[in-house]
Amino acid sequence: MLNKLKTKLSSLGARLKPGLRPLPPGEKLMSPDIALATWLGAGRLKPGSGTFGTLAALPVGYLIQYVTGIIGLAIAAAVLMWFGTKAATAYGKKSGEVDDQAIVVDEAVGLWIAALPAEGDVTLWLYAFLFFRLFDIVKPWPASYFEKRKKGGLDVMMDDVIAGLYAFLAVASFAASHLISQ
Repeated sequence: MLNKLKTKLSSLGARLKPGLRPLPPGEKLMSPDIALATWLGAGRLKPGSGTFGTLAALPVGYLIQYVTGIIGLAIAAAVLMWFGTKAATAYGKKSGEVDDQAIVVDEAVGLWIAALPAEGDVTLWLYAFLFFRLFDIVKPWPASYFEKRKKGGLDVMMDDVIAGLYAFLAVASFAASHLISQ
């Protein structure tokens, strides 16, 4: 029993060890599919590649919203969903894992959806980040359906889109309560 515990702790320690996830064999970070799927390498950071990917998407999304408004952010999320699905599919095929942990373009899409009600309010963007991460980790239905199915890039993207929609509702509630209290 003690050996089993040591083995589990050793495995946990190896997973929590900071470092970089390797790229698929023969691939370079600046290859378009690799760069997009890993959000310019943020997904390679470990542990917590999803959190790093979400953090890396935050200033980009905020800038898009600042320059183009929420309509621009919604369009950017839709466009990124399209290209991200293709990049996630390609990365998954190259790495041999459909939902490789280095793929974090889905986090960007999910966060941008979650932040739509935030507009330019930095506090609401923080709530969008926190609620998105919560729902991305917990994966309430139907996000869990896509997480389990994992047939390709669309499934990789969809569980985060749904987590983003749940977070959108939470952020919208905070935004509405903020407006009511003014």
